[in-house]
Amino acid sequence: MPDNAVPDETVPDQDVTIPRQQGPGGEPLLKVEGLVKHFPITKGVLRRQVGAVQAVDGISFDVRPGETLGVVGESGCGKSTMGRLITRLLEPTGGRIEFEGKDITHLGVAGMRPMRRDVQMIFQDPYSSLNPRHTVGSIVSAPFKLQGITPEGGIKKEVQRLLGLVGLNPEHYNRYPHEFSGGQRQRIGIARALALKPKLVVADEPVSALDVSIQAQVVNLLDDLQDELGLTYVIIAHDLSVIRHVSDRIAVMYLGKIVELADRKALYETPMHPYTKALMSAVPVPDPKRRAKRERILLKGDVPSPISPPSGCRFHTRCWKATDVCKQQEPPLIPLVTGHQVACHHPENIPEKAVTNVPA
Repeated sequence: MPDNAVPDETVPDQDVTIPRQQGPGGEPLLKVEGLVKHFPITKGVLRRQVGAVQAVDGISFDVRPGETLGVVGESGCGKSTMGRLITRLLEPTGGRIEFEGKDITHLGVAGMRPMRRDVQMIFQDPYSSLNPRHTVGSIVSAPFKLQGITPEGGIKKEVQRLLGLVGLNPEHYNRYPHEFSGGQRQRIGIARALALKPKLVVADEPVSALDVSIQAQVVNLLDDLQDELGLTYVIIAHDLSVIRHVSDRIAVMYLGKIVELADRKALYETPMHPYTKALMSAVPVPDPKRRAKRERILLKGDVPSPISPPSGCRFHTRCWKATDVCKQQEPPLIPLVTGHQVACHHPENIPEKAVTNVPA
């Protein structure tokens, strides 16, 4: 999304710090503790395991009712895998996932079926997430049939209402996905996700596959639907402008770990992790005068392999502040100021009163 699509007015004027465990809904709607997902690497006829891709390696966070948690990071950091884990489309290797206080970590298909009404997902690619052989009416009505629910007024009427809700013509009920543009297909996917009135929606890069000219339309639609329906979002993206526009809090991931978690204003104004600072410096600035004043941080080297991540802090191989302690000890994700958690031995922009809390 172009920078001019995300006005500065989207950031609140006053500093708002949000305690981690409490919010507008009291207890967290979703709580994740030590979540791990390793994909085994096998070799030979006997499929002997010789290693594992450590896609997600021990992350913890919570999401409160009515808020939007943004998750950012470069490709391969484990964002999409995390999204599929919390919606239970993938089986976790370890850790714990709680939804409304109920442990859903290892629920089977039958156990998750009632939960599907409350937890839904919007997929990244609207071209592959819709069955080309089914009409729009069939696609959006599928959740009702799978759950055995008949809405008041009938399924067709409810599907047409949903299509209107996401900005599509209800008369397109009998059309097929190939008759729609990418943005319209993503709206169909959003209508399908909202069919059962879920409490939590996980959106996996919902606008990255769309033309820049319509990304803002879909982002604003998600924003409006949250206000209208009281939804809770986990939005995964690599576009920092999108995340800044829609999120209340933001988690920054690097190589399977959360390295920083803070509310939007604090993260953009005072990023504490060097990786977050480098990400912020890469955001395009259309104004040449502002661009000239800003420091651009160029990270050296490539992202290490998740098959064999570095010891200690996983970012130390590319960090300009790395010391011996970074190579030997993995920094824990700890709160340095209210609502701002960082996993770094040498954090940036740290207030004096928090120096004593920095891990040794």
